[in-house]
Amino acid sequence: MPTWVEIVFRSLGALAILFLMTRILGKKQISQLTFFEYVLGITLGELAGFISTDIEGHYFYGLTALFVWFIVPFGLEFLTLKSRKLRHWFEGRGRVVIKEGKVLEDNLKKERLTADELLEQLRGKNVFNVADVEFAVMETNGELSVLLRKEKQPITPSHMGQKVVNEVEPQIVIMDGKYIDEPLATLGLSRGWLNAELEKIGVTVENVFLAQVDAYQQLWVDLFDDKLKVPAPQGKALLIATLKKSQADLELFAAATRNEEAKKMYENNSRELADVISKLTPMLQS
Repeated sequence: MPTWVEIVFRSLGALAILFLMTRILGKKQISQLTFFEYVLGITLGELAGFISTDIEGHYFYGLTALFVWFIVPFGLEFLTLKSRKLRHWFEGRGRVVIKEGKVLEDNLKKERLTADELLEQLRGKNVFNVADVEFAVMETNGELSVLLRKEKQPITPSHMGQKVVNEVEPQIVIMDGKYIDEPLATLGLSRGWLNAELEKIGVTVENVFLAQVDAYQQLWVDLFDDKLKVPAPQGKALLIATLKKSQADLELFAAATRNEEAKKMYENNSRELADVISKLTPMLQS
């Protein structure tokens, strides 16, 4: 067998085994690495490269080493799930580096972190003033978790006493100029509805790169031709405007009628509609 063919087969075998091992070890291996996982990843890669190209070495010996470096971490990972002490020993633990707006220099030294590196990490969290930080913790994966003081935290609807609804995932209904029927059915819509919406903005399905429909049945479209502009969805704004117009009409009817009973009915309906509008406005303006 030619040498290059042998290297191809050895490489494919090592690649398949390495991919299988990575899948078994889990996605954590490619996202948030601890020190141990970092060393493990480098070693597995080195071993895979060794058994792929070292044709003088016995292929089985290389695979044996690869499996040892897989089985031991896999077993340790299982044990750390059961034991908090082992987890801290192998993975470490988070360390507070800022508390109540004050930098803890001793903890910085333990983390081998300079003031410049700390400030760089804070800027990565959009924090430019150390005094704004209530707590900052250096996590085991090297990421800095930051909690701002309450007065420096962004305002949310809950701070203003507003209720919001849970957002439903928007559905892709057109991709690469082709209909996707399953998401349409999930939203309770049809191709006829979609074609009618496309006609409103003067677009054909063949010209659409992506089309997305949200929970309010608003259609967002991205065209193949980026020079063409498409109107932004107006469904929410139109609904608010329609409700406000209906309320104004009820108030007008109440003022115009001479029948006291009808007047009270219009006024009551107007107040109820105003209450509905006040509850829906935060949802429809998001």
